[in-house]
Amino acid sequence: MLESLTLQEKLELQALLSERIRRDNQRKWLTYYPDDGPLRRELYPKHMQCFADGAHYQQRLFMAANRVGKTEGVGAYEVALHLTGNYPAWWPGRKFDRKTKGWAAGDTRQTVRDILVEKLLGPKNARGTGMIPGESIARIVPMPGVPDGVELVEVRSKHGGNSRLSFKSFDQGRLSFQGTEQDFVWLDEEPPADIYEECLTRTATTRGLILLTFTPLSGLSDVVLMFLPGGDIHEQQDEKSSRSVILATWDDVPHLDERAKEMLFASYMPFQRDARTKGIPALGSGAIYPVPESDIVIPDFALPPHWPRAYGMDVGWNRTAAIWGAFDRETSTSYLYSQHYRGEAEPVVHAEAVKSRGKWIPGAIDPASRGRSQSDGHQLLEMYQSMGLDLTPANNAVESGIYDVWTLLSAGKLKVFASCADWISEYRMYRRDDKGRVVKKNDHLMDASRYLIGTGRDIARCKPKPADEEESFASGGWMC
Repeated sequence: MLESLTLQEKLELQALLSERIRRDNQRKWLTYYPDDGPLRRELYPKHMQCFADGAHYQQRLFMAANRVGKTEGVGAYEVALHLTGNYPAWWPGRKFDRKTKGWAAGDTRQTVRDILVEKLLGPKNARGTGMIPGESIARIVPMPGVPDGVELVEVRSKHGGNSRLSFKSFDQGRLSFQGTEQDFVWLDEEPPADIYEECLTRTATTRGLILLTFTPLSGLSDVVLMFLPGGDIHEQQDEKSSRSVILATWDDVPHLDERAKEMLFASYMPFQRDARTKGIPALGSGAIYPVPESDIVIPDFALPPHWPRAYGMDVGWNRTAAIWGAFDRETSTSYLYSQHYRGEAEPVVHAEAVKSRGKWIPGAIDPASRGRSQSDGHQLLEMYQSMGLDLTPANNAVESGIYDVWTLLSAGKLKVFASCADWISEYRMYRRDDKGRVVKKNDHLMDASRYLIGTGRDIARCKPKPADEEESFASGGWMC
């Protein structure tokens, strides 16, 4: 058929095909989340959840593994919709029925240029091939001092007039985020806390949206803890704060095959693998125990009765905590298997909770914990002993105790049951400040663990033989 065309007709056909390719390239967003096919939107449930939560929550954190599409498939895609007003029929999230104003921000002006600008506008030599349709771009304002950088883009809205998107970076500082109200803010990468607070202020009066998309390589930072109070890492929605957290792992997307996952996993540093593959906050730079959570947390199992047991106990009015350990002498492995974690309760309440795990189990306690005088500490020790607890004053040498725990963790000789949720939460936040001092906050179970490892192992006993427990205790009938 082509052979029958004249030269002029061939040239016209070539021009039409080129124009079709150009238009297709400038409508990238139309290729995302189709109804069917290997990349159909039903195979991206976490992305869909993030979009849907935008209809109900003003602050959303899409905390995700690398390569799951958080920047382009979530952030850039949603921003393009809000700017143009061209929402697909299936869109479950917030819709603006007018032109909008927004910010897109990242770490530095260079990374904003290389990542956010390119995702939204396309490369410098092919503007209009990014997520914002080329036909909708009305004006691009260069960023002074940044070659090929963009400070502002105006986008034609289907509702009339032009929407405006400003590009910002965290290295510009908090003051650059002051000023005008915004309808939405997209923060790709984790912002400093003061910048995030400014973004909250800019969207407060407009009921605007804040969307964060990042892999949590900085651990449980102040911003992450705003969304995950207490370091409790799970998806959650909070009506009061209007915050939503969505976690996305490699297993939540269809576009990564097993070979790609294996190659990427092998290339990551061990302490970053949980963050880069599962979106779980990495160990922070000041982490006291730089051992990945995945290396120490194990499913609960039935403990052999011949393993000796003990517990460590840290006392205080705001929080009293205890952690129980069982010790496998054959492998020299310690297992943390149960916890007590309660605040603002009388000693008798804690004593009953401790005895419920087994009155025969001995404990190690710091007699002068939480700032008490040594005299008061001894009185408290005697009080607990009078209530039936078998307690021994613990060695409270902090740095040597931390070293002992770390040695076991790093050697794979200290494991913790997955049911010890509060212990795991504290472990994630246990860190030093910028001066190397242990941060004395949310560390009660960490202290109790030091007492257990430093003293508890020496006093541990085996479970009594099946008989009257008091009689077994008195006669020394231990199942060792």
